[in-house]
Amino acid sequence: MSKWLCILILACATAAHAAPQGTNSDDMDRLLADKGLLTRLEDVSHKVADKAHTVADRASDLVVNAMGFLGVPYKRGGNSAETGFDCSGFVRAIYQQTVGLVLPRRADQQAASTQVIDKKELQPGDLVFFNTMRRTFSHVGIYVGDGKFIHSPRSGSEVRVEDMRQSYWQRRFDGARRVTPTAGTQVGQVDDIK
Repeated sequence: MSKWLCILILACATAAHAAPQGTNSDDMDRLLADKGLLTRLEDVSHKVADKAHTVADRASDLVVNAMGFLGVPYKRGGNSAETGFDCSGFVRAIYQQTVGLVLPRRADQQAASTQVIDKKELQPGDLVFFNTMRRTFSHVGIYVGDGKFIHSPRSGSEVRVEDMRQSYWQRRFDGARRVTPTAGTQVGQVDDIK
């Protein structure tokens, strides 16, 4: 897709450079249309817009689905709403139900299998990791936007939204990750999920 965009830009630059001084925009439009470049540009622009809508819809679905589990109790090793969730079980369940990807079971494994991004690049649906047990990537949550994340924090607590700007979370922040299709296994491809 970017190859076609580069070709289009090069063709436009060449045509603009080669055109006589008095050429108006109608002549340029005709030239581009004759070469079929306007149709290609429209196709590329529609594909980019469709991809952007798909990504935004997926992130929105993730956050909405995660919010549906507010109040579910924490349970060490838990991975369902019926039994309760631990942090990584919660993230894994949300991604499996919403996107169809089965992420690794532990928070550190989830960090290792996802794409590193800068904190400034966080978008809803991205993963945020914290050092809450004196080891890196010992806690994970899902970024929901506006500096907040949803997670299953600890024993005696329940799934909730918290602000990453609170000093507790700021001091323990380990990094942000983006889940890509290669980060997990497609649900239909899994033989035995435990």
